[in-house]
Amino acid sequence: MKEVSVTEVPAGAQLIDVREPDEYAAVRAEGAVNIPLSEFVARADEIDPEQDIYLICKSGGRSAQAAQYLEQARGWDGVHNVTGGTTAWVEQGLPHQS
Repeated sequence: MKEVSVTEVPAGAQLIDVREPDEYAAVRAEGAVNIPLSEFVARADEIDPEQDIYLICKSGGRSAQAAQYLEQARGWDGVHNVTGGTTAWVEQGLPHQS
């Protein structure tokens, strides 16, 4: 898993938010798709392994767990954990919805 900062996420990236639905509804990075960590294993097939995958949560802990799963259990490459998470995304003034 590669660790990237919020400013390193390319525009239009496959961005998966692994926070719970209430957290996602409150504030989220523009374009992020919600697949909560609590449902992640069951819903991982919704992710396109042919594209780079950027995983985000509140600060980087849960997204790191999801990234480990994709690499170890699925054998996928191109998995990135967004350090600082949605908190850093909003603090950097990057496009978001709330």
